[in-house]
Amino acid sequence: MATIKDIANKLGISISTVSKGLNNANDISEGLRQTVLDTAVEMGYTTKKMRKEEHKKLCIFIENMNYESPNHFGYDIILGFKQAAYRDNWDVTLFPIDPDFQQQEKYDTYMLKNGYSGAFWVGFALQDAWMAQLDQTTIATALFDNYIEKNPNVAYIGADSFEGINAAIDHLVNLGHRKIAFLNGSLHSMITEHRQQAFYDSMHSHNLPIEACLVANDYYCSESAKHYVPAFLANGATAIVCGSDEIAYGVMAECHREGFRVPEDISVIGFDDLPQSGESTPALTTIRQERIELGKCGYAALNNLINHVSISKILLRPQFILRDSTSVKCPHAS
Repeated sequence: MATIKDIANKLGISISTVSKGLNNANDISEGLRQTVLDTAVEMGYTTKKMRKEEHKKLCIFIENMNYESPNHFGYDIILGFKQAAYRDNWDVTLFPIDPDFQQQEKYDTYMLKNGYSGAFWVGFALQDAWMAQLDQTTIATALFDNYIEKNPNVAYIGADSFEGINAAIDHLVNLGHRKIAFLNGSLHSMITEHRQQAFYDSMHSHNLPIEACLVANDYYCSESAKHYVPAFLANGATAIVCGSDEIAYGVMAECHREGFRVPEDISVIGFDDLPQSGESTPALTTIRQERIELGKCGYAALNNLINHVSISKILLRPQFILRDSTSVKCPHAS
């Protein structure tokens, strides 16, 4: 483990100057402070506070995801992580983050100067500035629905999208559907790309054609449906699989506006099983992610990384939830 003296020797400065840089003293230039922090991170230095039992601190960084209400997707993930971490006497800070902050602060140095031993990231996109820094990070980091190769300090936690999407296609095929549309989120995230590939793979395995006019990408929100559902219906889709429950709510509403009944005329399947999915009209058939358990797995992976047990991936099995938004293919449909 690197010491303050090791950092001082590498930089050719005094131990006291290194100490000032690590402790945010005001009589050192910002440039030199950043150099000290960057070098400390590079050498694997940890502060005394990070090593003391009474200063056990973890951070949850969250971006592009709602989490304040029990109906929000991120709520149970955060709750599960905190429940598991508190049992081991960790203090957990929840920090909503935006792209501007990522441009202003380096991830490793932010963690070091604030005394955090590790972090759980939720809602990040592949193009985020901090994602590019994870290839080399020395900080224990658990990612929800993102993956970094070859870094033993970073782990991925998620649900198996391939198994989940395949369960949805299996169900629809058994009901007689052949023209199946897919409305997914933006392709600027790993999980969206996984669900997209899962749809293609499952359609191929069921010997079903993939029609470009029946596949679309937009945001993970209900408003996305109005841009694509009319074309899906006009092109003869008898079922629509959605990349999230939020998208599925919009799909069902748009089908209704277009004069199509769900499920009599068209079947709809979501992904997530948000609390309100069992109360929608009709109740939504969906793929459940156990979000509290995902949060607990996030902590389990992070705690292992902190203790030098290198976790690569933890994938939970999703569960197919059959409700009222799917039925046998309408005999008059194409």
